[in-house]
Amino acid sequence: MNFLKGVFFLAFILGTALKVYSQNDPVKIKPALWEGMIVTGYADKGAFVNFGGPAMKLTCKSLTLLLGMLPSLRIKEDEVPAGAKKNAAVMPGLGAGITIIYKHVALQVPLYYNTKTTTTNGKWSAGIGLGYKF
Repeated sequence: MNFLKGVFFLAFILGTALKVYSQNDPVKIKPALWEGMIVTGYADKGAFVNFGGPAMKLTCKSLTLLLGMLPSLRIKEDEVPAGAKKNAAVMPGLGAGITIIYKHVALQVPLYYNTKTTTTNGKWSAGIGLGYKF
C-alpha cells in the first residue's frame, strides 16, 4: 500500500508543472479532476461501471493516458453459505488504475480491493473495461 501511495505522490509532483516537448507536438502531463468518460467492465467475478475520477493525465496528439482513482458502481452477486447474510448486488466502490484513451475509445485496467469477510481474506483484484469518452 505504501508503494502505491509513493507512485501517486511522485506522479502528482511530476505532473503539476512538467511539459515534455517532442520534435513537433508537446506531450503534456497535468492533473485532471474528471475526464468525461463512461467505462463498463469485468473484475472479480462481477461487473463495474465508472465515470473516471481524479487522475494524472498524459496527452500526446489523440492518445491520452490516465493514472488515477476510479469511483465505481460494482455489480456482483455474493456467494454465501446457507443462513449467512448477503450484501447488496450493487455497491459503490473506489478503485485505482490505468486508462488509455484513443480518440473516443477508452480501455481501462482497474484494481479494486475486496475487504476481509468471514469466508474470504482481503485481496486486490484486477479487471478490464471498455468505454467511451465524450
